[in-house]
Amino acid sequence: MAEGLLEVAGDLHNPPEELGKLVLTLFVVVAAAAAVICVLWWGKKKGRGLPPGPMGLPLLGSLPFLRPDLHCQFVELAAQYGPVMSLRLGTKLCVVVSSPAGAKEMLRDRDAVFAFRDVPVSAAVITNGAQEIGWNNDPESWRFLRKVTVRELLSSSSFDGFYALRKREVRRAVRELYERCGTVVTVGEALFQTLLDLMLSMLWGSTLEGEERTRVGREFREVVHKITENLGVPNVSDFIPALAPLDLQRVARRMKKLAIWCDSILDRIIDKRVNLGKGEGAGKTKDFLQVLLDVVDKKESELPLTIEHVKGVFLDIIVAATDTTTGTMEWAMAEMMEKPEVMRKVQEELDAVVGKDAAVEESHLPRLPYLDAVVKETLRLHPALPLMVPHSPSEPSELGGFHIPVGSRVLINAWAIHRDPSIWEDPSEFKPERFLTGDARWDYNGSSNGFRYIPFGSGRRSCVGILMAERMSMFLLATLLHSYDWKLPAGDQIDLTESIGIVLKMAKPLTAIPSPRLSNLDLYS
Repeated sequence: MAEGLLEVAGDLHNPPEELGKLVLTLFVVVAAAAAVICVLWWGKKKGRGLPPGPMGLPLLGSLPFLRPDLHCQFVELAAQYGPVMSLRLGTKLCVVVSSPAGAKEMLRDRDAVFAFRDVPVSAAVITNGAQEIGWNNDPESWRFLRKVTVRELLSSSSFDGFYALRKREVRRAVRELYERCGTVVTVGEALFQTLLDLMLSMLWGSTLEGEERTRVGREFREVVHKITENLGVPNVSDFIPALAPLDLQRVARRMKKLAIWCDSILDRIIDKRVNLGKGEGAGKTKDFLQVLLDVVDKKESELPLTIEHVKGVFLDIIVAATDTTTGTMEWAMAEMMEKPEVMRKVQEELDAVVGKDAAVEESHLPRLPYLDAVVKETLRLHPALPLMVPHSPSEPSELGGFHIPVGSRVLINAWAIHRDPSIWEDPSEFKPERFLTGDARWDYNGSSNGFRYIPFGSGRRSCVGILMAERMSMFLLATLLHSYDWKLPAGDQIDLTESIGIVLKMAKPLTAIPSPRLSNLDLYS
């Protein structure tokens, strides 16, 4: 299994450069024959009232000119063509929305039409044809899966029921860090492992134990990273569907290997749980796996829930709850270490609310407004998905007065909206205080603040795990900052350069040295 994962990792070679070579080669082959097509297409485009944008090259459109930092490139193009603009990527029309007004029109006024997803090949392969929540385009199916997931796992009451598990894993992280005090810790790795352990406990409880549990957790970590890397690769197969069978960049091949691994481990876990028998769990709190298996068995459920749906939902939750949340917390730690006065204010707030002879509990979180502002400011500057998950209209529609045809890929540049100088004062500066003043309600759904702040999207396809991401980010950050002081290794400096992909990460992983700061040393044991 490890050899298979290494082979997948070896296949992933610098995606933007790889894509550039491919599209330039294709251009040489087809440019002459496509010149006439391009002229006819451009005239047709102008006549249809599509959003303005660069003309691009015959057949390939703007594919050869894409930069790795797409969200930044789209900001520059929006300055030239407007907040609703379009560009051709192969045969695919890509529309980019870069303003609160455009986001509001799309996610509220025309929410039903734009609730569909433009599913890339990589997502279709890893989700077995989008049999889950995030990429599913069957309205009845994704509504039902979303409802079950929220009701049984992600509602406030259900999530509270798993607090003992969260507390156990967070306390374990504190103990493990204590053993590493005075040494260099890769912050993102420590956060990811804690989140992964926590999520696997919530999903399937004690179905796996001991060495098997450790090994599966370790392998899942590698797989999650590879899934998000491949989802972020600009893939020629998505933009020129006629070339998809060739899989020129081997994205589908890599994702198929990852899908086989995920299927194998999830099938084993499900079979093990089924073979345990219902009597085995009598008197115990159900984990999410048992809840879903009960729904599969129910004949009266709204829609037939299959084992493939169960595996798809599990994969959705594991990927979304670990990689994106880890990234957010790592950015928050980096920003606070870059601005020590911010970290000091957070720790002073924690000392006042929790004290130095007790451990952080989730009940403390509502009384930590400054830490809440730090998390919100982190998500403003570093939204986990800077271009959101791509939408696609289910029928011909409009945005900003422009025609949006069926089949278009529509992106919302949340990164651009969050750094718009007409909305935010000193938009590139990390200032948590901005979320503590003013009249606007800075919640996460966008509708209450005029869609100026949408780190989790909005509307019916907004992130299903907002509560989980918010609660876990706050709880883990509060615990780490309350339990330890943090400093950079000698000679190191904070590097806030972004690593580009579907998930916004730090290009240089954050490393830091923890030292204990609590007066009660029993809290570390």
